[in-house]
Amino acid sequence: MPRLLPLAALALGFASPALAQMPTNAPRASTTDPRANLRAGWNDAQVASWNLEHVANIPRSGPFVNPENPGDFGKANTDLAFQGQTMFVGNYSGVQIYSLADPARPALVSQIVCAGGQGDVSVHGNLLFMSVEETRGRLDCGSQGVPEPVSAERLVGIRVFDISNLQAPRQVATVQTCRGSHTHTLVPDPNDPQSLYVYVSGISGVRSGEELAGCAGGSPAENAEGSSYFRIEVVKVPLAAPQNARVVNSARFLLGLPAAPESASEIPSDAEKAEASARAAEARARGKFTITWQGLEQVLPDAMAAQILQQMMGAAGRTGEPTAADSTMLRERLPQLVAQQEARNANRTGPTSCHDITVYPEKGLAGGACEGYGILLDISDPQNPRRLDSAGDANFAYWHSATFNNDATSVVFTDEWGGGGGPRCRVTDRMEWGANALFRIHDGKLHQTSYYKLPAAQGSTENCVAHNGSLVPIPGRDVMVQAWYQGGLSIFDFTNPAAPREIAYFDRGPMNADDLVTGGYWSVYWYNGYIYGSEIGRGVDVFRLTPSSELTADEVAAANTVRATEINPQLQTKIVWPASVVLSRTYLKQARDAQAVTTAQNRTITATLLTAERARTATQKRAVATRLNTAARSLSSSNASSMRLAESLRALAATLR
Repeated sequence: MPRLLPLAALALGFASPALAQMPTNAPRASTTDPRANLRAGWNDAQVASWNLEHVANIPRSGPFVNPENPGDFGKANTDLAFQGQTMFVGNYSGVQIYSLADPARPALVSQIVCAGGQGDVSVHGNLLFMSVEETRGRLDCGSQGVPEPVSAERLVGIRVFDISNLQAPRQVATVQTCRGSHTHTLVPDPNDPQSLYVYVSGISGVRSGEELAGCAGGSPAENAEGSSYFRIEVVKVPLAAPQNARVVNSARFLLGLPAAPESASEIPSDAEKAEASARAAEARARGKFTITWQGLEQVLPDAMAAQILQQMMGAAGRTGEPTAADSTMLRERLPQLVAQQEARNANRTGPTSCHDITVYPEKGLAGGACEGYGILLDISDPQNPRRLDSAGDANFAYWHSATFNNDATSVVFTDEWGGGGGPRCRVTDRMEWGANALFRIHDGKLHQTSYYKLPAAQGSTENCVAHNGSLVPIPGRDVMVQAWYQGGLSIFDFTNPAAPREIAYFDRGPMNADDLVTGGYWSVYWYNGYIYGSEIGRGVDVFRLTPSSELTADEVAAANTVRATEINPQLQTKIVWPASVVLSRTYLKQARDAQAVTTAQNRTITATLLTAERARTATQKRAVATRLNTAARSLSSSNASSMRLAESLRALAATLR
């Protein structure tokens, strides 16, 4: 049969890994939230928003959209990367490049039509990196697929483009890998600025050793050092000669982890089975695909069915719309694919791959989301990542991604239950399913503290689980903006990782009122004063934070002073706030709230900052700088809030000398 991604690799959530389970009595999602029961529509869905300004929407265009089928997953938007005044938008059909000269109105610059999977992107200098996972991927970016089971024309791994001319990017390197690249992570080496590492996460089956030497299957007991499972591939890119990029290590930090036991919480009740069977029968009557997994009938989301069909066609060297014969073939093969996955699960080992690896080079740490585990890694030697600790959770089905706070003292892991293709934010779904798990980090160990999940109930036609996001640079606080597919975007404060809370959101109604058409936000990231969201079916959205009871005007203004030169998925860099009056005022309020300043200190510093804001002449600036330093010396050095305030006052004074 044609080589297909295993169903598990399509993240249908069949495996239910677990080690431990946080005690929980969390409430159900709210049905009275303004986001519940929004009117459906592709381009005219009802909207609910709180503490955010929706600035713009930029629809997909040209070969990146099917106007007759908004749910065509072969043209779905995926992840985002940023550099200077440019935004790169990944897509199952390639890459779209936008100018952010006017950040509120992104303008299309060029498009790279080059299919081969979800097309995740990263950027470094004049180089653009793109993941290639599907076996239809070709070295020449052709759309005709690769019909032969073994072919020198196939590319499964990483593409590298020269983007020195954004109007005409050109491919300059490819790196073949044994399981393709579902995602990848750029890893700068602080000790070697002439080189760049790429961690490649492949979750597909192993390709033939005849096609790529060294590729082989096998469990640790069968082939511990030779198996293409239980590892990631580490690619080294000489920046002066990217064409010489190559795999330099197969990091096997997954070896030794036991299989994560299945969660009893997934055993369906008789009522759930009856309801599922009724839904499946109704869906089959409308021509949908269904499967039976662990005794429960499930409707295969359209996007997943379309993805498998496209892989079948690509493996056969065909493109275009699937025929009735293709659909019949898929219907016949689904039970076999499910049976194969069940057989694999019956002999489960530890995790065989990582979905995402988020690196924080300045801290020498990485967070790996690896099937049934969240893993903390030491990357002080980026070519040889080393496991420090691991954590499992009975509530998690598929660990997907990680985000550190700025100090790397806590980390948020996400659970992409159902691969993002199913509804997991319904009122009947527990608040620990498809959610975030928050951990403190102490002495290289992970300590779970809580969960966070979108608090608003979503409907059965809205795919919804935790997905990609980034920190929002609010000084003195840990704040994250995150995509929840058709649950919209949610911004939450996890300064206290034991008690995260939502502070802003944006959501649209479902793509379709009657059927689950996969859509919503793939990723949302903060970049230089704006939040950009990659919407699977509706293009790119642009947002701004608005001051509110949750975020003061000074906090928003201080966040807007932060400027990054590049932002990439899974690559965190330390946020540094430039000295400013709004930064010091933000820290003053936080110190006041923490009772870390006296009434007299608060009054003096408030007046001094107002004077600093109004200072114009050199004499005025020197005088206020002296007052700022005096105020800084008056603050306690035993309290984190007052120390942060004092440091900001001294930094502000230095700018006025």
